[in-house]
Amino acid sequence: MRTHQIAVLPGDGIGEEVVAQGLRVLDAVAAKEGFAVAKTTYPHGADHYLKTREAMPAEVLREMGTKEAILLGAIGDPRIETGLLERAIIWGVRQTFDLFVNLRPIKLYSADLCPLKGKGPADIDMIVVRENTEDAYAGLGGIHRKGTPHEVAIAEMIYTRNGVERVIRYSFELARKRNKGGKPKVTLVDKANAIRAQDIWTRTFAEVAREFPGVETDHAYIDAACMWMVKNPEWFDVVVTPNLFGDILTDLGAMVQGGMGIAASGNIHPGKVSMFEPIHGSAPKYRGQNSANPLATIEAVRMLLDHVGEPAAASRVGKAVRSVLEGGKVKSLSAGAHKTDELGDMVLAAL
Repeated sequence: MRTHQIAVLPGDGIGEEVVAQGLRVLDAVAAKEGFAVAKTTYPHGADHYLKTREAMPAEVLREMGTKEAILLGAIGDPRIETGLLERAIIWGVRQTFDLFVNLRPIKLYSADLCPLKGKGPADIDMIVVRENTEDAYAGLGGIHRKGTPHEVAIAEMIYTRNGVERVIRYSFELARKRNKGGKPKVTLVDKANAIRAQDIWTRTFAEVAREFPGVETDHAYIDAACMWMVKNPEWFDVVVTPNLFGDILTDLGAMVQGGMGIAASGNIHPGKVSMFEPIHGSAPKYRGQNSANPLATIEAVRMLLDHVGEPAAASRVGKAVRSVLEGGKVKSLSAGAHKTDELGDMVLAAL
């Protein structure tokens, strides 16, 4: 029997609860599809840090590198300096394994969940490819004369030709593979008119596009893209965008598809260990209440299964989630609308 090696990092807040439901679904679909999953769970997160002052040791990252994929619950805790664990753990994993693609599907399963008037599942089916290792998140800069009236804070955006080209190329290949019924399209979202350094995106996009004559191209500045995603989401197929703008645009997309409770992401290096997670954050106030929505984590499991070469299992999970949401049993995707394990039970039954 084929066996997949998976690292599990439940993390903080509601992470442990939603990951538990994701693993229930993973084990169930593995049994149905005839493969096994060997899971290694790591304690790293806020509780572990407060006990040990250890954030993410290099030897743990090396061990994770021997796995096929990582399932992350959430990182973040108000007891710890903002960003300390996020940079050590999430950014640490992204940088260590060069996870240059942040993949964010935006798909509406039921019109009842959409806040947009007159829009249904046929209108909202796109995927955002966010560059995941560069831009303002690279951490270049700092604060000078902190706490004085003359304080200066500097953050630099960085874009490399290699970093830009590889994520744009990934987007075109994805569009050609995905082709949701019409001519595949890739839309570049940047702000090159105001941030002239982003001209590297405009030029590289045009050059790579010439290698994919069957793929339609489009371009939108980030402010206009936010407007069009609300007004005409059906225009979008595959979107490629720099790191910072992608972080903002995909949260808007999450709400268009029904809320953070269904939104998942993959931090991917094709063919190598990659990390999958819900994007809703740790939500510490809901910890231990069995009230957090695990569907985003279950969607992350679906993406993980695709990555490790189990497309039939991934499709089965996706159909189960769709069945649950289309069936009208889910009142809301917000925390507290259903019990965490209740939603897990629904998906398991639908499998």
